[in-house]
Amino acid sequence: MGAASATRHARYCGRHLNVATLRRSVTVSILFTLFGGPGLVLVYMPYWITRFRIPAGLPLWQISAASVLIFAGLIPLFDSVVRFVRQGRGTLMPSVPTEHLVVTGLYRYVRNPMYVGVLTAVFGEAILLHSRSMAEYFAIVWLGSELFIRLYEEPTLRRRYGEEYVSYCQQVRRWWPRFKALS
Repeated sequence: MGAASATRHARYCGRHLNVATLRRSVTVSILFTLFGGPGLVLVYMPYWITRFRIPAGLPLWQISAASVLIFAGLIPLFDSVVRFVRQGRGTLMPSVPTEHLVVTGLYRYVRNPMYVGVLTAVFGEAILLHSRSMAEYFAIVWLGSELFIRLYEEPTLRRRYGEEYVSYCQQVRRWWPRFKALS
């Protein structure tokens, strides 16, 4: 194989690998979002708790406010899925992590926009379903997220990305968004 042929072959293999990696990341992300963490937290558990029964006579303002919260909460989730695949070259699934630290988009304002979004949506579901059990579930999801982030996710990211992640943590808060974006 000549030098030019070897170069073309290497370029083809690299492109093929990138497409295969992208395809795998998209597939894993979709499956994990639907059937893993986010799907479990936002769909399956609330259904199990409430059967998605909206009480009769719930005021329109309450339905509207809840719907806005649910929709607003889904935006950072879907944005995170896309960013993790495109920029991070990985997935949200902890066992298939990103190759690069994602610090763009909503991550410039808060370290955990996906969790903030999911919690916002669960809060909206609690309002929509007018359920004490869902309010308790919201508290459990928040506590579980807090513990997961502090005990697993942050130490793992610190080991994986080192000083880059430490510097990011010093500039961007875990839960409360900054008003000025990280530059």
